[in-house]
Amino acid sequence: MRKRSEFSEKLFYLLTGMACLTIVLMITLILGNIFIYGRGHLSWEFLTASPEQGMTAGGIFPAIYGTVLLVFLMTVAVVPVGVMVAIYLNEYSSKTSLVYKATRLAVSNLAGVPSIVFGLFGLGFFVKFVGGNMDRLFYGGQLVFGQPAIIWAALTLAVLTLPVVILTTEDTLRSIPNEFREASMALGATKSQTIMRTVLPQALTGILTGGILAVSRGAGEVAPILFTGAAYFLPDLPSKLHSQFMELGYHIYVLSTQSPDVEATRPILYSTVFVLLALTFLLNLIAIVIRSQMRARLRRTG
Repeated sequence: MRKRSEFSEKLFYLLTGMACLTIVLMITLILGNIFIYGRGHLSWEFLTASPEQGMTAGGIFPAIYGTVLLVFLMTVAVVPVGVMVAIYLNEYSSKTSLVYKATRLAVSNLAGVPSIVFGLFGLGFFVKFVGGNMDRLFYGGQLVFGQPAIIWAALTLAVLTLPVVILTTEDTLRSIPNEFREASMALGATKSQTIMRTVLPQALTGILTGGILAVSRGAGEVAPILFTGAAYFLPDLPSKLHSQFMELGYHIYVLSTQSPDVEATRPILYSTVFVLLALTFLLNLIAIVIRSQMRARLRRTG
């Protein structure tokens, strides 16, 4: 009986190890294939120049700039809202209340909506409804915000990634011991003071984790920005919130589906994919470093 138990334990260890190795090999093969076919076109000029008409020459700097700006605006929009929703669900609402159940159902359904639907929603709500009404109220009907723009693309991606931030933050808040809350309130702090000064500092690393996951999800999405702000060819950098922009994911889509010369654009396509992956990893790395520093600071002060 004991030998059978040891054999089962070793077999389970072997299977789980092989599964992990498979994942590592898959990501290595993907990155290696992209790098091998795209390294010949990677250069400083490619990273800093603007694309040329026809997409068969030039660089991708406007797409890099637009992607970074889009992710930044999305993060600024989604993290505060997601954190506030998570605070309400975990700290204020009753688990049996209708509002709690309706909110949980809405978050779950929002997480399962296809990304192309978010693009149509962004076009109808943000561009046509919000932007159109802003133009009528503040610009005398002139077309300013009632058209695809980077602000509407960022807000659409914020809605798309909102469930990720909510669920991650809520799990983090739930993991904080209630003794912290009880001790704070026993010292005379109010509910809001306890949340702001005791709970949220302890949950900060989890909140940053939600932001990292949102960046990973939003940086590579194409469908939500098709109708809300991404441009096919725009060598100028976006300078205003109502400007259109180029984005790496959409640029890859254009190169792979709309190019008149596939062979000429293939090296550019692979190089652009490699830059998008590298940029996504870099943004995640920056967020992970910030999270690690926050954890170390909390350990020192704790």
